[in-house]
Amino acid sequence: MSEHYYSQQPGARHDRRTIDTVLRGKSLRFTSDAGVFSKGDIDYGSRVLIEAMDIPEGAAVLDVGCGYGPIGITAAHLIPKGHVTMIDINSRAVELAKENALNNGIRNVTIMESDMLGALDGQTFDVILTNPPIRAGKAVVHQIFEQSYEHLNEGGTLWIVIQKKQGAPSAAAKLESLFGSVEEVAKDKGYRILKAKK
Repeated sequence: MSEHYYSQQPGARHDRRTIDTVLRGKSLRFTSDAGVFSKGDIDYGSRVLIEAMDIPEGAAVLDVGCGYGPIGITAAHLIPKGHVTMIDINSRAVELAKENALNNGIRNVTIMESDMLGALDGQTFDVILTNPPIRAGKAVVHQIFEQSYEHLNEGGTLWIVIQKKQGAPSAAAKLESLFGSVEEVAKDKGYRILKAKK
């Protein structure tokens, strides 16, 4: 299998670029690089999730597969009294997310390398957000759902974005088997935002 963004140490030659954008009314600047997800611009699915996500003030939030940080950094901006933990298997993405949080003045974040949720011993969260790594395969995506359930507080919510053609129906079925009920909160250009409550 050729290397893609779901790799711990991407071997692609660096190709840093700057993305200026507005997310949830805030102007943000991100540095991206080769070997990370959606290096050229904020992924459309991530944008749909960012616009739809509803996070209570003061919440403990987890961004799974944070990439260079647009979802988690926006979440942290929305809840200045809360805290966002951002994880990714990709070491290059983690370093970029740290740089982007700093450069956007975002302090209420913890950013670390983790294979799925493996590095989060016993930590629990009120909200988990993910644009799951579809290219890693259905088994990995479903494992992220299972681990997210274990790391959610009672009453907590898991928000995911997934395209219909990339397995939204099977993702919804998997989430229903774990959570009991799943709500489709938004859809846009084939992307579905699913919210599951524990």
